[in-house]
Amino acid sequence: MIDNAADPVRVAAIVAAALEQLGVPYSIGGSLASSFSGEPRSTLDVDILAALGQSHIAPLSAALEDAFYVDRAALERAVRDRSSANVIHLGTSVKVDLFVAGGSELDDELLQRRLPVALGDEPLNRLYVHTPEDILLQKLRWYRRGGETSDRQWRDVLGIVRVQGGRLDRQYLETGAARLGVSDLLLRVLG
Repeated sequence: MIDNAADPVRVAAIVAAALEQLGVPYSIGGSLASSFSGEPRSTLDVDILAALGQSHIAPLSAALEDAFYVDRAALERAVRDRSSANVIHLGTSVKVDLFVAGGSELDDELLQRRLPVALGDEPLNRLYVHTPEDILLQKLRWYRRGGETSDRQWRDVLGIVRVQGGRLDRQYLETGAARLGVSDLLLRVLG
């Protein structure tokens, strides 16, 4: 169980376990994923893309409600609108934003490409996270949506490029950037 220290990885593992129990594909994005693929930085929230449907809402709420604040109506709205809702871990106040798959053009591919990250020696003790390419594209998308003013988003993008370097799949990045309307940003960061 989680102690009082705000540990977003451990909080993410609780939500991930509930999603896996329901057979819901998911992938962790945001700053947590960019820390795995780029330069680590602290964060007190978790972003999870999940293929949630209406039938998942009641069992997911039930699985989380002892340890999290869960707004079932917000989850229902997020599933209906293919948007997002959050749950908040009661012991640490770590917020988990659940993004319902279908809100972005690349969501299906992202869930197929996700990577397992081990959280210890146990084979089942793992989280699925966005690939370096997918988190880079998502960060560029959020940077654009935020008016291209977020130094944190841009630093995360630069960190991924610095750490991953030549391992990045440039063709996938170019195709994805064109689909998301961020080709100019990708050229700037890779140039």
